[in-house]
Amino acid sequence: MAGEGEKKPVLEMVQADGADDGCVTFVMHNEDHTLGNSLRYMIMKNPEVEFCGYTITHPSESKINFRIQTRGGIPAVEPLRNGLNDLHDVCQHVLNTFQARVNEFKEGQEQPME
Repeated sequence: MAGEGEKKPVLEMVQADGADDGCVTFVMHNEDHTLGNSLRYMIMKNPEVEFCGYTITHPSESKINFRIQTRGGIPAVEPLRNGLNDLHDVCQHVLNTFQARVNEFKEGQEQPME
């Protein structure tokens, strides 16, 4: 348990005894379906991923159990890292596109009407 002043980890790795690195459950604290479903989609696009899914343990808990199983001995942490990076890139693109359109709209509003 985290003592006073200590931060609780945001991400934990849970692995069964004797299991290889290609089958891991990640516990993500303070997350919900918003990250879970988007990240699962991004990770499942990887052909080396055999299974990827998540569960929310209980509605009153703000954490998800995120399980990844890979093929060919690839550590499960690699598709997780790649999925997070890909999701970040997609979100950044959406944000940049939205901001550009907002700026265009504002510039159009500032032009005097003829």
